[in-house]
Amino acid sequence: MIDFNNTQIAFAGKSNKGLKRAHWLFRTIASPTIVAIGNFFAHNALKLHIPVAWIVKPTLYRQFVGGETIEDCIPAVRELEKFNVKAILDYSVEGGKAEADFEAVLKETLRTIDHAAGDPNVPISVFKPTAFAPSHIFERASAGQDLNEEELAGVESFRKRVNILCEHAAKKDVPIMIDAEDVHYQAIIDRVTLEMMEQYNQKKAIVFNTYQMYRTDRLEVLKKDFELAKKKEFFLGAKFVRGAYMERERRRAEKMGYPSPIHPDKPSTDRDYNAALTFSIANIDRISIFNGTHNEKSCHHLMELMQKAGLAKDDPRIWTSQLYGMSDHISFNMADAGYNIVKYMPYGPVKSVLPYLLRRAEENTSIAGQTGRELSLIKTELKRRKQDRIEDRG
Repeated sequence: MIDFNNTQIAFAGKSNKGLKRAHWLFRTIASPTIVAIGNFFAHNALKLHIPVAWIVKPTLYRQFVGGETIEDCIPAVRELEKFNVKAILDYSVEGGKAEADFEAVLKETLRTIDHAAGDPNVPISVFKPTAFAPSHIFERASAGQDLNEEELAGVESFRKRVNILCEHAAKKDVPIMIDAEDVHYQAIIDRVTLEMMEQYNQKKAIVFNTYQMYRTDRLEVLKKDFELAKKKEFFLGAKFVRGAYMERERRRAEKMGYPSPIHPDKPSTDRDYNAALTFSIANIDRISIFNGTHNEKSCHHLMELMQKAGLAKDDPRIWTSQLYGMSDHISFNMADAGYNIVKYMPYGPVKSVLPYLLRRAEENTSIAGQTGRELSLIKTELKRRKQDRIEDRG
């Protein structure tokens, strides 16, 4: 069993200065008050076009983002490569509303696929669906309502852009993951993603859908999708995450008077998440797995399932991932043991990726034990290095 507390392996790529900087950052975002105040000022700074790069770039951005461009990310990718950790370059520009915005993101995402095709250390590509159509298109189409001509055209434009990306990924033999969105946007994304799987996953999983397991219905949806894949003879690409919009989903459900689509507690989410892994390993001949989690128990669960099934640690159908800048104790220890590990590495201009960075700060504040765990591990490694230096001096 892998020891995730091995900080020597976890932080092998970090200097003392880098560890101390990370310690300061995680200690700062451990405070809900500081994060709330920072969020307020950051959102208003964006609205008022006040420069924020001077404070964001050396702090949150440096910890959680690879750079402003693909080329900027290459040094970070090469550093991960030394420790058998791969990277996914995620163009994290959000909030576009015009056709020109959608086309710009499409063009850049195609570039990430091209880069992945030529770099074995960037084995997978990804995109966020809401970067390719106005949000009301997703909401209306997912609600099953009659759409007007403008809305029908919006859905068709979204489908065409997704098809362009999936077709290009298939030609380049690069798996492509379609991120999950808010519940009221997701139905149309699921439909289009399954269409893409049926078209491009004939020989293996190229297109992956994302299952947010904090949703009460996702385990059953996974099983239905699997049955469809069997019936239509395509491979199912399944990326599993717990979910990123929990409080927002609950607030919306309460405000609009429908049952919350989110599990009532973490143990329920954990149960469904691990059950999804169990189901997928049991059907590994049809399902390829992307285990996107910072949860140690789920990673141990997956490793145990693989061992019992007689699967190689580096089985190309199974990947585990954590966000760049977080949970290195999982990523580096699993990679050191020979598992397929990839870091989600966002990139983009500071102003454009700020919404992503603010979510990371909120996530570290709200997830029970997340920041405390990061701080504890960093302290342990700094202490170990200090003791080793004293011993070396004899």
